[in-house]
Amino acid sequence: MFLGEEAYVLDSSEVFWSNLSIFLETRGYTLRPRYRHGWVPNIKPFGAPLSELEDGIVLPLSHSHMIDARRASDGLLVYLKAIPTSSKELEICRHLSSEALRYDPWNHSVPLLDVIQHPSDPGISIIVMPFLRKIDDPPFETIEDVLECGEQILDGLLFLHEHHVAHRDCHAFNIMMDAAALYPEGFHPVMSDMSSDLTSSAKVLSRSSARVTYYFVDFGISSLFTHDSTSKLVLGLDGIEHTVPELSDTIPYDPFKTDIYIIGALFLRNFLNKFSNVQMIEPLVASMTAHDPASRPDAADALRSWRHARSQAYTIQRYWRVRSREESLLGSAFRDVWALVSTV
Repeated sequence: MFLGEEAYVLDSSEVFWSNLSIFLETRGYTLRPRYRHGWVPNIKPFGAPLSELEDGIVLPLSHSHMIDARRASDGLLVYLKAIPTSSKELEICRHLSSEALRYDPWNHSVPLLDVIQHPSDPGISIIVMPFLRKIDDPPFETIEDVLECGEQILDGLLFLHEHHVAHRDCHAFNIMMDAAALYPEGFHPVMSDMSSDLTSSAKVLSRSSARVTYYFVDFGISSLFTHDSTSKLVLGLDGIEHTVPELSDTIPYDPFKTDIYIIGALFLRNFLNKFSNVQMIEPLVASMTAHDPASRPDAADALRSWRHARSQAYTIQRYWRVRSREESLLGSAFRDVWALVSTV
């Protein structure tokens, strides 16, 4: 993010990428000026225009193993991620982006655009992916936005499971959105509410006017089974969602039912707990987060239930604004009136 003068010194994770800048250019990817070879800090006085301070914007700490870049051939904003060459993540990403699977419309696995071998360390590979945003950035506006997001997530989960992949960490941090269509003039990769050149706020469209796609990312602890595997049980406590009841280092469990629970917890936390008028998904979410894995639906049943709940909502209901649980009665009434006037 944006810091003081200390931001004009690269930390160790930034140096890793800076040392690769010339090599990456030969492979068709350009880093921001801060990370290019020979960068000299452009220190400006306090109060200088933001557009003049871009090279003081550091990588988010949580993304130190990743960096934004531009693909030289078309200017596409992408993410580069350094991972072990021998990792299961690379194997699974290659599998899901294979010619046989990558163009399947139900495939919501993040596209693998390129794989670059580290020039001096064969143990490191750099995968190239589209630049993605959090699923609620920009925020959901209508109930239909929520219902479309949930259906795409369940479409993608069913695809993974049908192709013998259990994600095992499909928390909201690892399901993201390609929002390029919402930002026709682009946005800055770190200060994402700003234009690419930081001269103004980024122009953003509504999801009803531009389709977005949701993707599963980070297959670091995922499991890939063969179609004839005699056992599809796993061990392990890893993952962001620590409320999963069956996680164990000693008792094998079904990772596919664990995925169902994690997605159900996502729907609970990001939809039901935030919005008071998406109650049509409540029964499904309750079943997905059942304590007993055997009581949870599989991905196909969950998708069918979601689609049924979506189809039962009246059109005017689906396109009504989402109502925050933090709204007061008066504030909610005012916003409802304003939404009604705006749609007339």
